[in-house]
Amino acid sequence: MDITAKLWSFCHILRQDGVDNADYIEQLTYLLFLKMADESGISVPQNCQWSNLITREGEELKKYYEQLLLNLKKEKGILGQIFQEPIAKIKNPVSLKKIVDGIEAIGWTELEKDVQGEAFEGLLDKIANEGKKGAGQFFTPRPLIQAIVEVVRPNPLEKKDFKISDVACGTAGFLTMAVDWAKKNTNHSELAKIKNKSYYGQELVVRPYRLALMNLFLHGIIPNLTLGDSIYSPVEHKYKFDCIITNPPFGTRGVSGSPKIRKFMVDTSNIQINFIQHINEVLAVNGRAAIVLPDSSLTDSKAKEVWKNILQDGHCNLHTILKLPKGTFNPYAAGVKACVVFLQKGMPTKELWVYDARTDVQDVTKTSRPLQYDLHFADFVKSYGQKYDGTGFREESNRFKKYTFQQVVERGYDLSFTNIFEPEKLEDPSFYLEKLIGNYQEQLTSLQALKELLNVKGDA
Repeated sequence: MDITAKLWSFCHILRQDGVDNADYIEQLTYLLFLKMADESGISVPQNCQWSNLITREGEELKKYYEQLLLNLKKEKGILGQIFQEPIAKIKNPVSLKKIVDGIEAIGWTELEKDVQGEAFEGLLDKIANEGKKGAGQFFTPRPLIQAIVEVVRPNPLEKKDFKISDVACGTAGFLTMAVDWAKKNTNHSELAKIKNKSYYGQELVVRPYRLALMNLFLHGIIPNLTLGDSIYSPVEHKYKFDCIITNPPFGTRGVSGSPKIRKFMVDTSNIQINFIQHINEVLAVNGRAAIVLPDSSLTDSKAKEVWKNILQDGHCNLHTILKLPKGTFNPYAAGVKACVVFLQKGMPTKELWVYDARTDVQDVTKTSRPLQYDLHFADFVKSYGQKYDGTGFREESNRFKKYTFQQVVERGYDLSFTNIFEPEKLEDPSFYLEKLIGNYQEQLTSLQALKELLNVKGDA
């Protein structure tokens, strides 16, 4: 059974009842959680159980469901977290019954956690691709996340109390893929002991926060997520993280103007630059980070000031920058050029390697040329090397270039380093003209020979 397709068919039911695409997955989240809580033996109040829901229909079902959401809102723990500020958008009791029966027909306990998680991720992807009104603003393309996770290697068993965080977690794409990486690359029995103490995140907006909780639950994690603004009210600031993988929001978000609570090294109202400063503060010594940023965060005057503060005196090893293909964040951030910055705190920058995955690469589109791991990132992962801190063997190529820290300083900490990839040099125009003339003359000769052959046959 294609679980993603099945879940997506429920979205079509909701669409017919006027539930917009921003609310599809949220409404399904409520019901899916109740179903899986029932099958997994998770305790829920007696008047909120799935078994009571499926026995009702019509107006009785609708009223019971609406009251159920209000009851769960008052619960403590993950129940209260998931059902914060719930609103029952499914007003048609017939449609609600169809969805409840459809979910009931899926044997969730027969599915592995990985399959459940992949199904939910697939649904998030479909919602994101619906356009700007979907989950796109909180959804990082999975091929990009996969590439970042592959090179950062977020291993929760690396040391005692190893903490992995996404400081702007959205729907928890980075964290869930980090969990998947750990399942494939670490000792399962050891991972089971610590997995609920290893993954942290913070998100400002209630809807993606709720989806993140559900997403991690489906991946077998009891999440350590905080609802709040990482920049202006950083609840998680009490922690130091060993690995941060994140895609902070592009554009403006949160309180306007400079932070009122935080005092950063560089005073600016630029959200992305403040996220860089925040990450530098909450990253543990020897901790590593991968940050998705707009290109402007490499060249803006305030950005250069921040990079100077972070990099000088050997405080941080900024070892790799990946320039992303144009259109990576289409359609929900059309036209934005973006990159990924990889760094490690507490070590000096000696060499900065820049990989250009953009020049001479066709723009990414939503349907005809979608972002693909093998096409767009496999060579980067191979070129990056086997060590997460960028200290392993690396070899320069047309797309992967090395710069010294002195060159960074000489450029005033402008990290753009444009014109890295040099396409094959074109010949002089006369070369191509002569080639065309030669081809044309060959065709004329062939046509003349054919004409003479036909004349001979005609005479015969």
